Amino acid sequence: MSAETNASSERSTGTLPQGEAVRQNVAQRQRRGRVWEVVLFASTVVGIVILVMLAFNIVNDAFGGIAVQSVVEEEDLTDGRRLEDLSQPELIAILEANLRSRVLRNLERERPLAERDEGELIDIINQEIIKPEVVAIYPLSEFLFNRAAIEAELAEAFPRAELQFKSWLNWNFIVSPMSSNPTQAGIRTAILGTLFLLLLTVLIAFPLGIGAAIYLEEYNADKPFDERSPVGRWLNRTIQRAAGLIETNIYNLSGVPSIIYGILGLAIFVRALEPFTSGAIFGATEGVTANGRTILSAALTMSLLVLPVVIIASQEAIRAVPSSLRQASYGLGATKWQTVWKIVLPNALPGILTGTILAISRAIGETAPLIVIGASTFIVTDPDGLFSKFTVLPLQIYNWTSRPQEEFRAIAAAAIIVLLILLLSLNAAAIMLRNYLRSKRIST
Repeated sequence: MSAETNASSERSTGTLPQGEAVRQNVAQRQRRGRVWEVVLFASTVVGIVILVMLAFNIVNDAFGGIAVQSVVEEEDLTDGRRLEDLSQPELIAILEANLRSRVLRNLERERPLAERDEGELIDIINQEIIKPEVVAIYPLSEFLFNRAAIEAELAEAFPRAELQFKSWLNWNFIVSPMSSNPTQAGIRTAILGTLFLLLLTVLIAFPLGIGAAIYLEEYNADKPFDERSPVGRWLNRTIQRAAGLIETNIYNLSGVPSIIYGILGLAIFVRALEPFTSGAIFGATEGVTANGRTILSAALTMSLLVLPVVIIASQEAIRAVPSSLRQASYGLGATKWQTVWKIVLPNALPGILTGTILAISRAIGETAPLIVIGASTFIVTDPDGLFSKFTVLPLQIYNWTSRPQEEFRAIAAAAIIVLLILLLSLNAAAIMLRNYLRSKRIST
């Protein structure tokens, strides 16, 4: 019998290859494995390179050099001395000699100059008389490796300008409110708005998502009505079909663009439920917007956005709990709810927290829904309640990057770093809580 006949017989009978055919088959599979290994390694390298480039661009803009030029030189005011070396009467004399009478009257009305310390007087002199302004900014890489050319360029364009290192990310940037001047602008209001919004979103979406997942996984198959009557059977079938339709729509809603949720929030929470979301129904009128464009409206909208993610992750976590644990609980006489509360939820909670981490990660970076419902792009008052105006870090970053001045691009990069730190901190806290619950479950 020929070799071709033997090979055909092996294929038809399903027998394994022998001899040389085995070596060729193994070599072919090894080559295929090496090819896929190279492809996967290249994909990992490309991803790391892209992340490094992104991080470099952010850091390169958040730090760098600035050329500062003052309207009035400090030496001209102090005869060559430093402001820090002057006494309080000397600083007051400089203010009285160089400020207009109207400005002096306003300062005296706010607080007499004699009652201010040297630090406050120096700040006033810097802001009202010296008035240092940034005439040019340079990214970190250019400031470090091309400094000679920068200094030569400044010597021609701005002879009195001083080149110095600038970190746009600093403590004053974090604790200061918004300002139209990029050198004085901060993100305190945006940070508070972001934290307030995330807290409300978690408090709304977390219980609703877990409750919906528990019903769909644990109670959906139950028949609450008497199957012996036609009406009872019809009601049971209707409820199960409705639950199946809801579950299908939940999976579909997880892929809906976020702008759609913004339109939905605008129509329902901002307009239809304006008396509730503005606080007017509760008599809240002082210090609130009274038009529905509040933190409460934003939190309800973001809850709708992340709810499908929480429900799907919670369903998967509940489904992963072994059925033997449920049967053991029922065998000991526990009711349905006792089994869910004491057995299912504690074992599913680590997986549920994983879904919550994903939901927080999505919510903290969303901008489109908040723009639609009317979040502020410029606000200097901190949120102090559910019915306050607000802004968030992603919206502030979007606003700054859309401006033509390079200074706003630099503080936008600094705000991105703060946003990433905030996101990583929240995720790290959730991961540590998940790991603690998982280790506690294993130990028990």
